[in-house]
Amino acid sequence: MISKAIRLARVGSGTELAAALLVGLGYPSVMLAAILPNVWVFVPALLVTYAADRYLHHCGSYLINRLAAVRAGLSIRFLVRQLLLILLLSRMGYGDEPLFYVTVAGLLAFYALQVPQSAMVTLIRLRRKLPVVTRNVDLADIAIADAPPQRLMSRPAEKMLHLDLFAMVGVLVAVITDRDVFAYVGLALTLAGAFAYLAMLLPYLRPSRLAPSDAKVLAAVDDWLRAYRPTVILYFSGSRDSAYQVNMWLETVGKLEGRPLIFLRERAILSQLGTTSVPVLCVPGGVHLMNLDLSSVRVALYAANVGKNIHMLRVPTMKHVFIGHGDSDKLASVNPYSKVYDEVWTAGRAGRDRYALADVGVRDDDIVEVGRPQLAGIRTGSGSLAHPIPTVLYAPTWEGWDDNPGNTSLLLAGENIVRTLLNSEEPVRLLYKPHPFTGTRSAQAGAAHRRIVAMIEEATLRRASDPRWVREAAALQGVRAAAGAELSRIGARLAELADGGGTGGDEAERARDSVADVAGEAETVRLRDEWNAAYWRSTGWWEHQVITAPEVRLYDCFNESDAMVSDISSVVSDFIASGKPYAVTDSAALGAEEFKRQNTAVRAAVILSNEAGELAELLAAVTDPAADTLAEARRELKDYLLGPDEPTSMEQFNAAAQALAAKAEARNVGVAQRLGADQDLAVPDREAASSGAGTGESEALAEADAAADPDAVGVPGAETAETKGTSAAH
Repeated sequence: MISKAIRLARVGSGTELAAALLVGLGYPSVMLAAILPNVWVFVPALLVTYAADRYLHHCGSYLINRLAAVRAGLSIRFLVRQLLLILLLSRMGYGDEPLFYVTVAGLLAFYALQVPQSAMVTLIRLRRKLPVVTRNVDLADIAIADAPPQRLMSRPAEKMLHLDLFAMVGVLVAVITDRDVFAYVGLALTLAGAFAYLAMLLPYLRPSRLAPSDAKVLAAVDDWLRAYRPTVILYFSGSRDSAYQVNMWLETVGKLEGRPLIFLRERAILSQLGTTSVPVLCVPGGVHLMNLDLSSVRVALYAANVGKNIHMLRVPTMKHVFIGHGDSDKLASVNPYSKVYDEVWTAGRAGRDRYALADVGVRDDDIVEVGRPQLAGIRTGSGSLAHPIPTVLYAPTWEGWDDNPGNTSLLLAGENIVRTLLNSEEPVRLLYKPHPFTGTRSAQAGAAHRRIVAMIEEATLRRASDPRWVREAAALQGVRAAAGAELSRIGARLAELADGGGTGGDEAERARDSVADVAGEAETVRLRDEWNAAYWRSTGWWEHQVITAPEVRLYDCFNESDAMVSDISSVVSDFIASGKPYAVTDSAALGAEEFKRQNTAVRAAVILSNEAGELAELLAAVTDPAADTLAEARRELKDYLLGPDEPTSMEQFNAAAQALAAKAEARNVGVAQRLGADQDLAVPDREAASSGAGTGESEALAEADAAADPDAVGVPGAETAETKGTSAAH
């Protein structure tokens, strides 16, 4: 019952649910105590609302956002408490007393002081926001002052509002003791605290403490670009939740020859970006992008098909490549938008054939097979179980943008898959790792996910009390405890590395202080490997797991598993690198033969119906090598989907980048010879963009700033006349 309530309320724990209930019951109790009046009921009820409210804010509860959406936000809740205090005074006969009038005046003055405090905080934040944000870029030539202390700028409204505690306590003590002086002291402390807060903020409004002008920052970035002369950029635009799409390419880009640059368009992505020593430039504004000196760039790599790609695609002096964020048989992998790029890079021959069958306008000559460099960490299966019982990974994809039943198995087959594995006659360990976007569009998918989590949690509790597993837990108690301690140690060090050794500050200060730390990046990579190894040691090899934390990487789940169940997505293609048995759900009920005909990646898979009865075949292949009739088919499919093992994927990827850079250089030289050596070819329409003459173009670009598509689906309407013009230019 409690678990169901937690899910319905969308809270993270029973404690959070209890705090939410206390907030819901506390305010009516305070109001009732004020009306009665009863100060001895009023005081504890009031304190309960303060404590519960504070806890919900501290844990970042979803309910806090919902309260704000229904006009019961933070400021309103504090104001209601203050009004109820006034009501209590009135009901207790203080309406004609000085205490009443002084309290009303003091609380009104306190409310008035919140206006300049909020305005000052907002102004400081706005005036310290840079037009571009950087990481690993030297901005020493511009003076960026230290950020205000976090104690002033973190949750400022909450800090200011809580100053009313002095007044509230003072007035209540005055009522209880019948000594007004306590109320006057409390009110004075509240107002003094508010004035002190304003006084501490005031110095940070001085021009010297604010960020340099946009022109100065952009000039400094241009100077850095001319000195660094990047040759290849990884371009990415998307929502905060889509950061994994660019993070999967960081290590690969870091290994490219030349001078790579990571080019982002949203500030939210920068905060989610993984560790890298490659310079990072985040340019939210399209006009700012058009005015940057990118004349040295020869290759631009795109990890997603989104509207803002057009801002870079319009530059003819570089070659543009769609690399995507996965290789699968989804329609997104043959998006017609892909024809705007000079080349499309696929993992193996399957990607080339996929475009040929789709006939969406991508020429075979423009497709280059480069392998999947990210798969180097996936270990090939040995053919025997890693643990005494088989471990099966269930990694369904998300529901997608439409209601096609073939998008995800969660809706029709998910619960059957999980139930079958949990109730298997021979024990099976289940790892459930859903797509991060699960439930973001479809409430039904979100509900199915929560039901599956509940099933796994219930099965985990049953297994924890089974005598067999109790003995195993006792035997590994020391190992698991040591692994837990190691997780804490590694986590603390990773956090230290992530914040630059303990430095805080705001966005501007971090940009100023960020320097490329190759040694730190190498240490982070090593520690993450160690963290994942310790994580699996800290869990029992018989314990079911629901894995949603991004720290537990998908490929480590591959290595921990003996088999996988999934849907049509890049997860299947990636898992094939392990050579282990896998199953794919035919949620659209196409039938096994038609399903295989339409989806290359399932040709060596056990095909599951929505009833999931075929899971017995998958489990047999895992436990008995003689029953694994698809082993040879998986080996052949691996080569077809992911390319040959030699040369390595990284070598293929780098060679493709170098070859395309040479084509870009040859193109630029040829155009310069035809138009004359004095022609400026670096950035087209630079003068128009900077002078304001290109207003119409800026508006067209702004219209293309659509939200990122988390599965590489082209943004509707993205292929505008300008897009087509860019494509033709290529």
